[in-house]
Amino acid sequence: MPTVTWARLDGNRRAAVVAAAEAEFAAQGFSRGSLNVIARRAGVAKGSLFQYFADKRDLYAFISDVASQRVRAYMEEQIRELDSSRPFFEFLTDLLDAWVGYFAEHPRERSLHAAASFEVDTDARVSVRAVIHRHYLEVLRPLVHDARGRGDLRGDADTETLLSLLLMILPHLALAPYVRGLDPVLGLDELTPEQPALAVRRYVAVLAAAFQPAHVHPDQPAQPRR
Repeated sequence: MPTVTWARLDGNRRAAVVAAAEAEFAAQGFSRGSLNVIARRAGVAKGSLFQYFADKRDLYAFISDVASQRVRAYMEEQIRELDSSRPFFEFLTDLLDAWVGYFAEHPRERSLHAAASFEVDTDARVSVRAVIHRHYLEVLRPLVHDARGRGDLRGDADTETLLSLLLMILPHLALAPYVRGLDPVLGLDELTPEQPALAVRRYVAVLAAAFQPAHVHPDQPAQPRR
């Protein structure tokens, strides 16, 4: 976590350090990211970074948290607009569409997400994923809890497994349409404008088959929004 010195720092200087660190970690990841480059771009001495953060991994976790908060704020706005009180799997389809769209329009967040997913340093990867997963679960858990309360999920549904699957699907959908080689199975290696939306619907169909009550029979799979 940032130090007291960071909290006392001028807002413009904090913004410069965050922007420089986001650019470097998005481009190079944690292992190859250079504190020298970050300091130079931010216009501070390298030693000053160690007055603001305990070490490089602490800075990396903080930057991941800042980026995650931006993504979370957008998704929480989408949750309100899409009306999460609708049937859960119908709502989830639209929410995943919005998720894919966000990363299509925000390449820096996508790069930071890729850096966190593909980081080779285990300790750095674990610390950053812990930050990201905390945001995911604080948003997703209430949605799943409410869906179960409404009867949108089977009474015996293992909601922790559903959450675990969503923790795998969300990062995949953030990257697979834009990183060749991640998903040749659902056609995301030969990307067309419709392919991510079709992949979303295939994922949701599998989740619905596993977790939706037996008496619920959707008429037709939801179509990609135009």
